[in-house]
Amino acid sequence: MAVSLPPTLGLSSAPDEIQHPHLKFSEWKFKLFRVRSFEKPPEEAQKEKKDSSEGKPFLEQSPAIQDKTNGQTPEPTPPTFKLHPKFSKKFHDDGKARDKAIHQANLRHLCRICGNSFKTDKHSRRYPVHGPVDSKTRNLLRKKEKRATSWPDLIAKVFRIDVKADVDSIHPTEFCHNCWRIMYRKFSSAPREVYFPRSATMEWQPHAPSCDICYTAHRRLKRRNHQSNVQLSKKLKAVRDQARQCHQSKRRAQARITNKDMMKKIANCSQIHLSTKFLAVDFPAPFVKSISCQICEHILADPVETSCKHVFCRVCILRCLKVMGSYCPSCQYPCFPTDLESPVKSFLCILNSLMVKCPAQECHEEVSLEKYNHHVSSHREAKETLVHVNKGGRPRQHLLSLTRRAQKHRLRELKLQVKAFADKEEGGDVKAVCLTLFLLALRARNEHRQADELEAIMQGRGSGLQPAVCLAIRVNTFLSCSQYHKMYRTVKAITGRQIFQPLHALRNAEKVLLPGYHPFEWRPPLKNVSSSTDVGIIDGLSGLSSSVDDYPVDTIAKRFRYDAALVSALMDMEEDILQGMKSQDLDDYLNGPFTVVVKESCDGMGDVSEKHGSGPVVPEKAVRFSFTVMKITIAHGSQNVKVFEEAKPNSELCCKPLCLMLADESDHETLTAILSPLIAEREAMKSSELMLEMGGILRTFKFIFRGTGYDEKLVREVEGLEASGSVYICTLCDATRLEASQNLVFHSITRSHAENLERYEVWRSNPYHESVEELRDRVKGVSAKPFIETVPSIDALHCDIGNAAEFYKIFQLEIGEVYKNPNATKEERKRWQATLDKHLRKKMNLKPIMRMNGNFARKLMTMETVEAVCELIPSGERHEALRELMELYLKMKPVWRSSCPAKECPESLCQYSFNSQRFAELLSTKFKYRYEGKITNYFHKTLAHVPEIIERDGSIGAWASEGNESGNKLFRRFRKMNARQSKCYEMEDVLKHHWLYTSKYLQKFMNAHNTLKNSGFAMNSQTSLEDPLGIEDSMEGQDSMEF
Repeated sequence: MAVSLPPTLGLSSAPDEIQHPHLKFSEWKFKLFRVRSFEKPPEEAQKEKKDSSEGKPFLEQSPAIQDKTNGQTPEPTPPTFKLHPKFSKKFHDDGKARDKAIHQANLRHLCRICGNSFKTDKHSRRYPVHGPVDSKTRNLLRKKEKRATSWPDLIAKVFRIDVKADVDSIHPTEFCHNCWRIMYRKFSSAPREVYFPRSATMEWQPHAPSCDICYTAHRRLKRRNHQSNVQLSKKLKAVRDQARQCHQSKRRAQARITNKDMMKKIANCSQIHLSTKFLAVDFPAPFVKSISCQICEHILADPVETSCKHVFCRVCILRCLKVMGSYCPSCQYPCFPTDLESPVKSFLCILNSLMVKCPAQECHEEVSLEKYNHHVSSHREAKETLVHVNKGGRPRQHLLSLTRRAQKHRLRELKLQVKAFADKEEGGDVKAVCLTLFLLALRARNEHRQADELEAIMQGRGSGLQPAVCLAIRVNTFLSCSQYHKMYRTVKAITGRQIFQPLHALRNAEKVLLPGYHPFEWRPPLKNVSSSTDVGIIDGLSGLSSSVDDYPVDTIAKRFRYDAALVSALMDMEEDILQGMKSQDLDDYLNGPFTVVVKESCDGMGDVSEKHGSGPVVPEKAVRFSFTVMKITIAHGSQNVKVFEEAKPNSELCCKPLCLMLADESDHETLTAILSPLIAEREAMKSSELMLEMGGILRTFKFIFRGTGYDEKLVREVEGLEASGSVYICTLCDATRLEASQNLVFHSITRSHAENLERYEVWRSNPYHESVEELRDRVKGVSAKPFIETVPSIDALHCDIGNAAEFYKIFQLEIGEVYKNPNATKEERKRWQATLDKHLRKKMNLKPIMRMNGNFARKLMTMETVEAVCELIPSGERHEALRELMELYLKMKPVWRSSCPAKECPESLCQYSFNSQRFAELLSTKFKYRYEGKITNYFHKTLAHVPEIIERDGSIGAWASEGNESGNKLFRRFRKMNARQSKCYEMEDVLKHHWLYTSKYLQKFMNAHNTLKNSGFAMNSQTSLEDPLGIEDSMEGQDSMEF
């Protein structure tokens, strides 16, 4: 039996016992599909009622019941359902929550910064907005010494977006890999040509019924069960893609044209900048484009360079950045006014040297762009010349030549305008407005150094020293970190100003001077050498394979990569090279090829033991491998023009350290293991060319390496020869000691690295099956494999020391009259030595030494010493022989000691052959008791090989190892300066500061300081009271420096 519900009864008012099953189903349906409301407008209710009266059945309708009064079956009518307000609100909230969830799901597929979809990246790389940075970025930030460690800090710094206040229902929580690359390249030294897909960052809005994100996501839904024709789909897709690409290219071209026109309107510089039509020479279009602004297309005026290496006029780029946002107009890379820098000097020189036509009608002159303003100031008509010129009346005097009253009168209107502006905008601060105007005027004239000083004064920092100057002071005075920091705090506390820069500023300054900063390229690429350029200090043992069977290397070695060190040395000499080209009347834009001649030196430093330090047990002896750039030439026409030559090749200031190791130079295995990678890099560089940007132009460099800075002990070690006491006396020829004593003068250079390698193979394989003595005679003393190529030469420093030791022995023998009694006992010889030491100390103030050194040798080899020794020798004949021997030696010595004997001692060079023969004759006659059948190594080289080496190289002293020897004391001083608990880090600091000590860039500051000091720079009492450290005067004296 069916029951009919009253029409006024709601759905929820009926008891459960009498509710129809269809009514229950209807209630479930509403819950499943979340229908918002059953309440309908009156029109729809009347329409439904009419439809129901016509006989349309409803699912919720009750069965019909016969009307007993009329006896007819009435038409079924649906009950009127009205949803309860409680359920209506609930269904409405459920719909809003569902839309919100869909909106958040769509946000998860979008980048927070650029708004692009992650589906465009086939690798699906994404990064959390609120998380810590990844390991690669963290390592880069540590390397660049940046403090940011989380993505919000980096995003705020690069894109100027504050993501810390983001809401998950409005903002995406991740960003794409393209934005990550933009942030990564912002802090790296790589080229910054990165595509940014938008001209501005995304602005996210809360969800709304007309939400773009949800509408776009809904529009992109695909049908699942649609089966399409594969052939037809491919054709349609190809046609569609082609049409889309054509349409997009047209849109981009149109947008580019529109964007360029808009930027020109923003710049509005047609009245103040010169058009490229006024160029006097019809240059090629690419060159004209390179010297014109990419916004206004006029000739660059006060050019600035962005971080993405695009060049604009300063006025144009600042106006565009202010109106269009902080992005480069050319590539849309993020760019801010603080990123703008002045281009390189070579570009500015080329720009200022361009000849332009005068716009005035009656003038047909062509002047350089640098002198254009001065030229047009002579014209009376200012309308055509693009500069303001006084028109009528008598010629007005310059403003600075007027009296103060006249200056006030002339500037009265300007003063009132500035005062009105200051009152309106800056709270009446006229001084700040005037200083800012002066600052902009200095920037406009490219006087950035004075502008930086003025800006520092405006910011209250005072005219402090530049970080490079502070770094030069610290390195040259050997101040440790704590000592420098103490001086920095003391000066700041006394003066109240930051004169010296803090340590972190010095660390940033030294990065530019150390290897691994400048990018470069080798063509062809170096064999077995990495192509990465940002390589700093590396472990000298990094190339060794750690195996149990390998030779155990107990040492600590730190080095630079050879090619990166050469690049850093060349960039340090950039100003000298460009100045040399200018002095030779060569154009700045010549790109080479340049030929660089490099002198290599290697020597042991002896005992360097210290009481501090810990770590592995290593030898307390050290070895340093270094190089010196001797000469640079450029091919010009059919000849090589010299643009640089080292003036002091034997100074420790030009001998750059390449490798430091705590090892014994006699340890052949350790020396081979550490230096072999260096030699491999050198061999690879011989057959390749370096492409390096210098002065804004890509230039080509070739290298010639000459290993001449080795003493005889190390030459025998690296060339595989027997020790210095061998029968084979010389490292330049094959003569034995007996042959050299019989023929003291006439020998020629016969040894070479290639021949030593061939002889080693013979020694190793013994192809003729000879005995040991026969084989040794065949290979001429080669007993090990040569691993470093050296140039057969004489080490002038050690030659002088060895000869002085021999003269010291001759003096002792002459005192004991060995020419009469050759069979003297050992006690008598000791007594002669004691007598000589006592007399030299009394007469010459020469203290006895255990081992001959350079200082003792210089004082010993004088005629005064001979006269003092003659007082102990009774025979007058021996006096004459000693005097003649010393006189001949002093005439020969300048030939092998001077850097350029043809200029410094031409007479001694011409007489060298005669003097050497006379010297040899004296040794074989007057001093036959010592040199019969034997001769010392250095006497043999001095007498037999000096003329041939001078003829081949032009000098012996310039190619000696004296610069490397002078660096030994620097090693000990830098080691005390950087005393640390770990010897490994200590060696890194020593290598770094030794490299900075040899920087020519830093030496210029110290030379300026020494010039001031030598010119009598002093402070009076009043100055010392006002400025306790005399910084003001010293800064005035340093106005000519460019940092």
